Amino acid sequence: METSVLQKQRAAYQPKLPKGLQGAVKVKEGEPTQSVGDQAEIKAKFPNTYGMPLIEFVPGEEANTGKMNVGIILSGGQAPGGHNVICGLFDAVKKLNPENRVYGFLMGPGGLVDHNYKELTADLVDEYRNTGGFDMIGSGRTKLEKEEQFEKGLEIIRELDIKAVVIIGGDDSNTNACVLAEYYAAHNYGVQVIGCPKTIDGDLKNDQIETSFGFDTATKTYAELIGNIERDCNSARKYWHFIKLMGRSASHIALECALQTQPNICIVSEEVEAKDLSLNDIVEQICETVCYRASKGWNFGTVLIPEGLIEFIPAIGRLIQELNDLLAKHGAEYKDLDKQAQREYIMAHLSEANRATFETLPEGVARQLSLDRDPHGNVQVSLIETEKLLSEMVEAKLAEWKKEGKYTGKFSALHHFFGYEGRCAAPSNFDADYCYALGVSAAQLIANGKTGYMAIVKNTTAPTDEWKAGGVPITMMMNMERRNGEMKPVIRKALVELDGKPFKAFAAKREQWAKETCFVYPGPIQYWGPSEVCDRTTCTLALEQQ
Repeated sequence: METSVLQKQRAAYQPKLPKGLQGAVKVKEGEPTQSVGDQAEIKAKFPNTYGMPLIEFVPGEEANTGKMNVGIILSGGQAPGGHNVICGLFDAVKKLNPENRVYGFLMGPGGLVDHNYKELTADLVDEYRNTGGFDMIGSGRTKLEKEEQFEKGLEIIRELDIKAVVIIGGDDSNTNACVLAEYYAAHNYGVQVIGCPKTIDGDLKNDQIETSFGFDTATKTYAELIGNIERDCNSARKYWHFIKLMGRSASHIALECALQTQPNICIVSEEVEAKDLSLNDIVEQICETVCYRASKGWNFGTVLIPEGLIEFIPAIGRLIQELNDLLAKHGAEYKDLDKQAQREYIMAHLSEANRATFETLPEGVARQLSLDRDPHGNVQVSLIETEKLLSEMVEAKLAEWKKEGKYTGKFSALHHFFGYEGRCAAPSNFDADYCYALGVSAAQLIANGKTGYMAIVKNTTAPTDEWKAGGVPITMMMNMERRNGEMKPVIRKALVELDGKPFKAFAAKREQWAKETCFVYPGPIQYWGPSEVCDRTTCTLALEQQ
């Protein structure tokens, strides 16, 4: 593999570990846990992995040097730092016993089911230290949820004498990890399953998980790009930039980027839902800012939009819920119809209120809402060009206001969508350290005989030495939610809390940012230099941990 000068230099970076993981490790157990919701149902579904204690690793006297081969899976969308989880796991497993082997299942959970794998060697692992992406073993979106998949996976686990499987993924992937752990425990197969918290969206967090890995790097990457656009915007002074950012179920990315770059407008989906705003309300709010700035002679600005916004507009949310159930039930008869017949089919089957909402949507958006679903049965909101939809509606509203003499400016819009640009970036020092520590924690959970746990690292705004590593039972984070028309156990997603410190810090400033030009240009991620530049956490984490 060809390497860049940066990659060669980064390969030499040695991630820092918390004190509890630097030598031999002892397990400190906390109180038994229970799930965040629906305790009776979750307990009934996971009798073998429910109620286990929280775990913290503290310095110990002796390590478990027994034989343990480990399989590792990268699941779902990429996030910066995934390779360092593998490196941390590999180093820790080999340190415990050089005979131990690590196998990477290729292209996601499907690699386990299809027996598609490769052994990870020191030479291979060394090529990927502190690099972005998931290309060491690839990732995929196969869902592990059927017993025949578990049994098929078991065949290769037995063949390779694997003691534990580590699944690195988001909330859905870790839910699947928990189901797999429960199945293997229920059948006394002696196979452990450990999860790791990954998602750039930042919505896999709770009392135990301070941040999901990749969020730090991705938001710094996007903030650099937004800052560059803001500087261009402030130089040309003639465009409104509508910037859509990844974050399907939560607005953490948009909020973090707003805190870093101070745009004129940032829409937070959770607030739209809480205030029961319509699409038209949002458009009017943007128009008011455009109008005010035009009155000062400033026909330019930046607007940040979370990609999942459309689902959070309550009227559209209700429509999507009914569409999801409708297509889950009647998808087969619907999919072979032509475009016009599909529209008519939907109109005929929707309730009156939702039909009225459907009719008001621009045709392109209505079409995208009724297209194929993702593997979890959800609308593929990333396909909806919300940034263009909003700017077109803003333009139309401003044209009306112009006729009424309420607006005299010029409006010219440019569109951007930042998603893939940040998912495989070279990890920041924070993510490089955090992910390496997660990998070492996963290895220690295995060595200490645990299953159904997620590796965690806490106290992450303190110096690395003082971070606390351990594990949380995955069942602790679960509740029951409707998926594909039926109730299923899933890890509860963390949305932006409107009474939380990050949102409050943003809300206190946004009026000023709307009226004045307060842009901040963060610049690229720094790897070397003063600690306050290189090792800073996200604004979100710093505010939450104050």
